[in-house]
Amino acid sequence: MAHPGFFQRQASARRNTSLLVFLFITAVMLITLAVCLVGYLVTRSETSGQPFHYWLLSSHGLITASAVVILICMGSLIRWADLSGGGSRVAKMVGARPIDPDTRDGDERKLRNIVEEMAIASGVPVPELYIMDSETGINAFVAGYTPGSAVMVVTHGAITQLTRDELQGVVGHEFSHIFNGDMRLNVRLIALLAGILMIGQIGGFLVRVSFYSGGRTTARNRDGRAQAAMGLLGIALFVIGYLGVFFGRLIQAAVSRQRETLADASSVQFTRNPEGIGGALFKIGLRSSYLDTTGHASDMNHMCFGEAARMKFSALLASHPPIDQRINAIQPGLMARLKSRLRDTEPGSDLRAATTGRRPEGASGFADTAADIYGSISGRRTSPSGSAIAAPTPTSTTAQKLSERVGTVSPEGEDFAVHLLRRLPSTFRGLLYTRAGAIQLCYALLVSDLDKRQQEECLGLLPEHSLLGAQSDLLAKLIPALQNLGEAVRFPALELAMPALRKLDPDERAQLIRNARKLVNADKRITLFELTLTSFLSRHLGVDSDRAMPVRHRSYKPVMPALQRLLSLLARAGAGKSADAGILYREAIAGFASRGSGDYPILTKVTMKQLQEALKALNGLSPLLKPAVIDACGHCITYDGVIEVREYELMRLVADQMDCPMPPMTI
Repeated sequence: MAHPGFFQRQASARRNTSLLVFLFITAVMLITLAVCLVGYLVTRSETSGQPFHYWLLSSHGLITASAVVILICMGSLIRWADLSGGGSRVAKMVGARPIDPDTRDGDERKLRNIVEEMAIASGVPVPELYIMDSETGINAFVAGYTPGSAVMVVTHGAITQLTRDELQGVVGHEFSHIFNGDMRLNVRLIALLAGILMIGQIGGFLVRVSFYSGGRTTARNRDGRAQAAMGLLGIALFVIGYLGVFFGRLIQAAVSRQRETLADASSVQFTRNPEGIGGALFKIGLRSSYLDTTGHASDMNHMCFGEAARMKFSALLASHPPIDQRINAIQPGLMARLKSRLRDTEPGSDLRAATTGRRPEGASGFADTAADIYGSISGRRTSPSGSAIAAPTPTSTTAQKLSERVGTVSPEGEDFAVHLLRRLPSTFRGLLYTRAGAIQLCYALLVSDLDKRQQEECLGLLPEHSLLGAQSDLLAKLIPALQNLGEAVRFPALELAMPALRKLDPDERAQLIRNARKLVNADKRITLFELTLTSFLSRHLGVDSDRAMPVRHRSYKPVMPALQRLLSLLARAGAGKSADAGILYREAIAGFASRGSGDYPILTKVTMKQLQEALKALNGLSPLLKPAVIDACGHCITYDGVIEVREYELMRLVADQMDCPMPPMTI
């Protein structure tokens, strides 16, 4: 069976959201009926024994049902509001601490290197990393509402007990959840489960209050019968709460199991090493993946790499398929090979030998030595400056549509990421991990092509500020490095700096964006890269940057003006001559304009604001409509057989603004 593509998985995640809402409503209805039944039995003597369905429509029944629905909805809304802070709020909820980007701990550095390599190779900003220091089990999860705001949480047991290949398999699994829209679904599920479990929590409270009051003296307890009734009601609600737990776990299993299987397959696709993730799962089977130090383990069971909470009826209610089933789904016979290696291991020795061994032929992974391809976005050799990519040949991967590469990791992309990180000077890379260094990187990217005098004039336009002002000492380290490394490093460096930039408060983010625009407007003209950089910062650091864009359009007709602006810009960037730009534009727009491209002629100018508005509108398309937009843009930039870095960066911007991670090109 073919592995579903990025856009199909995105559409499936949105369908799962509808399934989640349906299951939630069903659970609320059944819990409400159960509570109403208890209310009916308690008040039966007062209602002259009328049938339950009559009682349900009476004032008593309607009040009871309304109260239950309101309580459940309040519980969900309160948790929803609590989790509005996104992935970092979820990480803090479970007691995880952020990993210092410049950490000296070897295991933490291993994790950071793997994550950075995967991020650069896949084209997404580097997630913020957190660790659960007290958790010895092997587990991990990602949380957030958009790929650009994701955080990854890993247990201490995972980074200390797994080899690099195994940890890379786990990271690949979690990156799949980032790509496929699972994070948003998982966070919403936490909120909905909180409401479903509300009734049981109220029942437990009433039981505790009843027993506490029962310990008081008889003189102070004037109504023992009312107290007993409250205790019985609490017990009944507590029992009904278990019904809520059952439905909650059932919903987790219904939504999560298929997504976990897909994420396992994606991990193998990304790393090309089935024994990496297979070995990690095998160690979970031998040891544990449970989260024992947080009270939220059961709430988050569906989010984690392995089962986070112990439960009964695991065959029915587990959020993940059984370990042996997951391993054999990755590669038939893999479980038997791993068991055989374990038997060959000396008694009492570490399990490392059971799950490492030699890689299968053809599996490279990020740990391999990269080819000398620095400066090449495509994986082909280019000039050290990375100014252009070699022209494609008829037998190259140009036949593959760009939309088919969204949300994937290619071997060339992996090699590029590994080699790039090795070539970055340690001082330069270290600055990207700090707020001040990340801010100055944005400024350096905008002025590095200018001469010394022009740089000073532009930077002098920035207002004085201890953090956001121009800092000459940092710029003196960043600008020469950027000039030496070439244009191809610009986007990867920005991705590495995103965790530090996301730590800015809203006012600081807004000021950074204003400062970047001042530098762009200093020479009264806007280059493609300046357009790309400012749009990127607005998308990831602007107001509502952490909120996912809902589907607003299920056809191209409402977004034709947006397509006109975007393809006009891409056609002019991709064609060498103005005459060719018109031809190229008509070819690109033809697939969308039902009455011909004459209704939407090529535009002579597209402003920064118009482009941002166009990309925002296109991001509201249904996931299954986005591939055609990506491919139309790809047709424009490949028109002359040469993809320049500025064209690639513009393509990356389009994909990024539409929440479509674009890996380094292999054209």
